[in-house]
Amino acid sequence: MAMVMWYRREDLMDEKIYKAMGRAGALSIILGVVLIVVGLTSGILLLISGGRLLIGKSKILF
Repeated sequence: MAMVMWYRREDLMDEKIYKAMGRAGALSIILGVVLIVVGLTSGILLLISGGRLLIGKSKILF
């Protein structure tokens, strides 16, 4: 005999909210990691290009 589980409507909504909050939290963590990587990469590239500009400044003749 199969056991039928009956849930109240509030219980189902609580479960949906719980799952949605979990997905939102995971997405926030992933987005934060991606933004940190992008920020570090762009900062390193800016440092390198700025250093090259400063080195190349001495080669300019007026």
